Amino acid sequence: MRLMVHASLHGTGLRATTLRDALTGVLGPHGTLVVPAFTAENSTTSNAHLATIAGLAEPEVRAFRDRMPAFDQALTPSQGMGVLAEAVRTAPGAVRSAHPQTSFAALGKDAERLCADHRIESHMGEESPLGKMCWEGGQVLMINVGFSVCTAFHLAEYRIPKPPLRKYECVVKVNLPGRQQGRQHRRQQGGEWTSFEDVALDDSDFAEIGKSFPDSQMRRGRVGGASAMLFSLPDAVDHALEWMTENRR
Repeated sequence: MRLMVHASLHGTGLRATTLRDALTGVLGPHGTLVVPAFTAENSTTSNAHLATIAGLAEPEVRAFRDRMPAFDQALTPSQGMGVLAEAVRTAPGAVRSAHPQTSFAALGKDAERLCADHRIESHMGEESPLGKMCWEGGQVLMINVGFSVCTAFHLAEYRIPKPPLRKYECVVKVNLPGRQQGRQHRRQQGGEWTSFEDVALDDSDFAEIGKSFPDSQMRRGRVGGASAMLFSLPDAVDHALEWMTENRR
């Protein structure tokens, strides 16, 4: 089994390393545990960055940009993904994909293959670990979180006919192994600014999409006292695509 996990351990009493080891134990030697390891702090086009610079004068924005850390596949921590994601990313034998904004980390039999060749123009599209997992019938486990953070729904955005596109920009460590090239700009402190075009990602309606996801396609339970949902990644993507086709304009 290839299992993607989203988890918030706040208030659950669960330890990240304990949960990580329990999940890999259940998956066994032939399974693979996958988590999002996203990084928004190296991007000038992320919502996190735009919120940070709101109200700053132009010289302050330029100074802030010059201090932004370049993405390093091996060292840059995931941001806002929770302690389980970091426990997986930093575990011995873990593999991380090379996307400078929406990387994934994996542990297990297929970790290397799933994380290889993550194209920069495919944040969460077919040429990403998420896309590979979908084609291979992966599963999604949500622990103590709702559908508003369901990464699987993003893949549906790539399957909409003629999806809207936008420009993204981030700073990446120079000569990063496995790096996918975008359009390079000026360098700063060991990093190089890169821009690229990809699908305009929008998670603002994910909670609404999740409300109509059939209960018959989910298994609900508890993990260490925390609420949990388990479902098929392809089923979630198909549902989201149908919903977006009918409701997004």
